[in-house]
Amino acid sequence: MRVQGQLIKQGAEARVFHLPTFLTTPQGCIAKERFPKTYRHPDLDRQLTARRVIQEARCLQKCRKSGMDTPTVYLVDIPASTIYMERIVGVTVKHRLLRSQAINYADIDQAALAEKIGTSLAKMHAQDVVHGDLTTSNLMIRDDNGSLVVIDFGLSYVSVLPEDKAVDLYVLERAFSSTHPNTEDLFARILEHYAKGYKQSRAILAKLDEVRLRGRKRSMVG
Repeated sequence: MRVQGQLIKQGAEARVFHLPTFLTTPQGCIAKERFPKTYRHPDLDRQLTARRVIQEARCLQKCRKSGMDTPTVYLVDIPASTIYMERIVGVTVKHRLLRSQAINYADIDQAALAEKIGTSLAKMHAQDVVHGDLTTSNLMIRDDNGSLVVIDFGLSYVSVLPEDKAVDLYVLERAFSSTHPNTEDLFARILEHYAKGYKQSRAILAKLDEVRLRGRKRSMVG
């Protein structure tokens, strides 16, 4: 059964809808519906899609239990390949930084923002959850209390490998450098708080240096 609501985003894997009314939530909810892949056998597609839906919901729950701020999961409808979750009222970190770029981020408390991001990522990786798509678009700041929310766990998975967690950080670093110039100090502060919040961070940060080196080599080769 198709979700009935306002389509607000469509990606390669799923459609995201806003439902203005859902149970007793005053702001409604977000429904994330994974759609079939026609190039796969229908039975295989159903199995793989169900696995991804369950994995995303479990990763969200693991992170929330760790003390991270993530959208609350209301309902997981596996036959419909849909997760119903909290609608976050706030602004993305991307939008916040772009809005402040013209004045060199002078109106942003960079120390506070770095602490929020670094601490959240430390909690996530301590649960062995790899986000898979860390960008400033997938980090939000709540309007009501300023809390940092990590969203869109559609590519998330569980891994104990330092390499996977290092790539997670590298993806976010590249998002900062490509979209938000002159934020090197901000990202360095994020890593400082990440290291403080995660006891096993040393191996991951060492791997991050290796990942950076590989990235630079690929850029030189083209």
